[in-house]
Parts: sequence; structure tokens; C-alpha cells
Amino acid sequence: MTRWIVATSNPHKVRELAQLFDGVAVELAPLPPGIALPEETGKTFLANARLKARAAARATGEIALADDSGLEVDALGGDPGVHSARYAGAGATAEANNAKLFHELAGIHGPNRRARFRCALVLSAPDGKELTADGTIEGFIRESAVGTHGFGYDPLFIPANSGGRTFAEMTRAEKEHVSHRGRAFRALAAGLRAR
Repeated sequence: MTRWIVATSNPHKVRELAQLFDGVAVELAPLPPGIALPEETGKTFLANARLKARAAARATGEIALADDSGLEVDALGGDPGVHSARYAGAGATAEANNAKLFHELAGIHGPNRRARFRCALVLSAPDGKELTADGTIEGFIRESAVGTHGFGYDPLFIPANSGGRTFAEMTRAEKEHVSHRGRAFRALAAGLRAR
């Protein structure tokens, strides 16, 4: 079985990625203690995922998988974008980020709340070889939070063709089938098979 280091300190992402890789001959290991990831200074999700994957691969001498993902809202010019995890400030909770998003969208209704989740995955080897993949899901932002599953903006985001349900109202399997991260994973798997 191949072992990959997951280059994140977010336990929710580790868990979601591990679920996506269930049944695949890959062991996903958490980032070892004492290894700090670089600041996410990239202007795109791909740039940030690449920064983290390369740093983890160099620090551990193992293959590293990094994800960077976030929410883009058209009415906000694409914000929160690459700042999704810290939209309400450094160390912000999901609740604080969601509250800020609701505040910024006050007075904006219906189709004007169009948004998308994006995910970039980078698999980086210590020798510098890389494989990248991305996934996107279009949808809308609700005017109130609904659902108890998932994390982050999941209670606010209604994916297109979901029957009006948020990610937080879906089962794990339903979310994996349509989510940005699930789509990126399938693209990464296809890239690995093609090599």
C-alpha cells in the first residue's frame, strides 16, 4: 500500500479526503507533528495547494497530497475565494465566516446569490514530480443555514440539481458524488491511472 502525507492541519479535510480514498490502495497519513506548512500566499487554489504539497513532500521525504478549496460568490466579486477559511479573520470559526458571508449578502436575493465551490488537489513527490486535479460545483447561497452534516459553508451552499438541499443536508455519499472535492478526487484518480 502506498502512503501519502496529507498536507493540512484541518481535521475535517483529512477526514473527507480519507473517505474519498476509502477502498483505494493508499494510506493517508496526517502531517507529522512539528512540520509547519507555509503561509497560503497564492492567488489561486492551485497555487496554495502546490505550496503545501511541495513543503510537506520536502519536509517528510514522502509523497504529499494537498487540497486547497473554497467558496466563490459572484455578487462578492469571487470572495471569499482563497480566503474562505479565514474570511472573518485569522483563526475565524466556521460560524464567524458564515455570519460574515450573510452580512455581505444582505439585500441580495435569489439568482443573484450564485456561487461555486472549487477544489485543487496537488500530489507532490520529493523528487519534484507532481500531479494536479481540480473540481468545481455550481450552486447558490441560502439566506439561512440548514443541515447538520459537513463543515464550513456546507449549511449555506445549495449545489445545482440537488433538489434545494444544502451540502449539510446530504449524506456523505451524496455529497461525495457531486462535491468539488469529489470531482477533484475523481480527476486525480483518472490522472494516476493514465500515468
